[in-house]
Amino acid sequence: MPEPLCEQAERPRERLLRHGAQVLTDAELLALVLRTGTAAQDAVQMGRALLLRFGGLRALLSADIPALMRQSGLGQAKACQLAAVLELARRAAEEELSRGDALKDPRRVKHYCSLLLGHQPVEHCMALYLDSQLRLIGTEELARGTLSQASVYPREVVRAALRHHAAAVILTHNHPSGSLQPSLADQHLTRQLKQALALVDVRLLDHMVVGGGQAVSMAELGML
Repeated sequence: MPEPLCEQAERPRERLLRHGAQVLTDAELLALVLRTGTAAQDAVQMGRALLLRFGGLRALLSADIPALMRQSGLGQAKACQLAAVLELARRAAEEELSRGDALKDPRRVKHYCSLLLGHQPVEHCMALYLDSQLRLIGTEELARGTLSQASVYPREVVRAALRHHAAAVILTHNHPSGSLQPSLADQHLTRQLKQALALVDVRLLDHMVVGGGQAVSMAELGML
């Protein structure tokens, strides 16, 4: 006789308690978030099916609430739980970057930018404002749409930098196509912003291009 679904769903919890969260598969971790499955699938099986349907963990957690609720077995509560996981990860990364000199480490910046923009289906351009110790002060969206079409005005970035009392800025935008190659428009905008910010003694530290769940630094590529 099959075990009750609640007992099957508890197995990942028991493994986590014995060995730590790092030993669990993506599907098992999802099972802990989902808690229960359906009459046809236990929570782990549902997790596997969702990962397959969305093409991976990042795409699943980045999906919007309506897209999640269209999946069999995912009601409003479960969809909200999954959306909350990504937001918690983003906030944890943001909290870390607001302390110390974390933004001196390009790996952490790339991770944060990927969390911010890696799931966006259209191109977004954002600015990260930093204090003199390179701690994150604030993050603001500048535009949506390709940089050749979106309105990103250097004066608005300068105005926001002064409003935040920022000493430095990091620009980031995503390529929904997954490409990590900075375009000519990306390079042109970077030069414009660097020159505009320099007039008020604010440094443009980097421009991160996000694509395919990864990020590339234009500074590291020698394009800044």
